Amino acid sequence: MCPDSAAARLRCVEKFDAARADQDGALVLLADQDRSRWDRGRMAEGRSLVETALTQRRPGPYQLQAAIAACHADAATGSGTDWRQIAALYGELLRFDPSPVIEANRAVAVAYAEGPAAGLAILDTLAAGSRLARWPQLHVARGALLAQCGSPEDAVAAYRDALALEPAGAVRRHITGQIAALGGAPAPTKET
Repeated sequence: MCPDSAAARLRCVEKFDAARADQDGALVLLADQDRSRWDRGRMAEGRSLVETALTQRRPGPYQLQAAIAACHADAATGSGTDWRQIAALYGELLRFDPSPVIEANRAVAVAYAEGPAAGLAILDTLAAGSRLARWPQLHVARGALLAQCGSPEDAVAAYRDALALEPAGAVRRHITGQIAALGGAPAPTKET
């Protein structure tokens, strides 16, 4: 592993920290984050480290993760993000780490680049396997893409599947907010 690659990944990912939650502690998705709250110093340091690591011509998982984060950092807005490049980088990352979580992240990038149905097809394949069945984020992503595809009832069902896995507080609040926005009611919990 190249030390510059690991440091680049760390710096590029750290820049998002201040914008990941709103003033009430609720989750803010990457595409919705206030990019003015991103740490510009860490972004510049991370970008410089990515460039140094790339000159060594030994791509690896940390370099690719840093490059993905740098793609986000280079975009002034969520809609200005180069999602095709990010999807391609996730595809390369799969060669080093063929995990279903990385494939799920690639699916989200594909959804932004090619449309929600394209990303949903990948997520549905992952959901059919058992490796990610207990990962709430898979169901959250499916819910979001189903809603974008015009299937609010299926989206609510996917969000309820995520709630059944008892995610952490900020994620739970995000999910219940999405269900409410779609006109559904969250499934009863153990406390109710």
